[in-house]
Parts: sequence; C-alpha cells; structure tokens
Amino acid sequence: MDVIGERMASQTKASKIKKLTALPGVGAATAAKLVDAKLDTVSKVASAGASKLVKAGIKAAVAKKIASAAKSADKAASATKAVATKAKSAAKKAPAKAKATASKAKAAAKKAPAKAKQAAASAKNLAKSVKPKTEKKDKSSSKRVGPSPKTPLSKMSWFKNFKK
Repeated sequence: MDVIGERMASQTKASKIKKLTALPGVGAATAAKLVDAKLDTVSKVASAGASKLVKAGIKAAVAKKIASAAKSADKAASATKAVATKAKSAAKKAPAKAKATASKAKAAAKKAPAKAKQAAASAKNLAKSVKPKTEKKDKSSSKRVGPSPKTPLSKMSWFKNFKK
C-alpha cells in the first residue's frame, strides 16, 4: 500500500511540475523548487510575488520574470474561466427564453383574429360615417344661354316672332 501511495504522490508532483514549466523561465528544477515551497499552482505563484519566490530558492531576476508571467497567465485563466461560466449560464437560460418567446408568440397569434375583426369593423363604421363628397358644379362655366331643353318651341321668343 505504501508503494502505491508514493507512486500517486510522485505522479501528482510530476503533473504539478509539468504545469509550472509552462511559465516562461521555469524549467523542471525551478518547478520542483516551487512545488517543494508549496507554490504548486500558477495562481499561488502569481499571488506569492517575487520575494517569496526568492525565499523558495530562485534568483531575484528570474523570480521577477516568473512572478510577472504567472500574474498575466493567472489573469488570462481567470478571464477564460469567467467567460466559460457566463457561456454556461447563458446556455442554461436559452431554453427558458425560447419557451417564453414561443408562448408570447402563441398568445399574440390567438389575439390576431380578434384584432383583425375589430379593425375591419372600425373601418366599416368609418366608411359608413363618411359621406361621399358631391362635386359642386361651377355655375359660371356651365351657364347656358337661352331656354332649357324642356321648354316647348311655342314658348320660345324666336318662335313667337316667327308667327307674326
């Protein structure tokens, strides 16, 4: 049992070392020093700062470089995690939003025939209430000279003169 536990512990230490070697300026030996100092994740290295890295046995110039790289990697990782969380949340909410939109559309579709009937009725009532415009004839241009066409010939003045 002890042998299996030691193998598992060495595997986790190896995986932690492998993750830390992704930082620029960190090799296998430096990563092992960091893991021994219990700075076994990128976020722990970022929060530790250069002074704690020097205490872990890393040279000051290299410690500054590692601390800076760890901070930028940690910010990128946290930003990526935030985006992933937001996307996951949006994915969970999408079916509910779609269902709500569908129910609103269904309700609007049910109301549409009644609204159309109402609009048609109001248009019909409006058409009834509006009287057609009668065109006014311009009397000055259509004024006739002489008797109307219904006047008999015997009543016309020229006919009377003709008899005499």
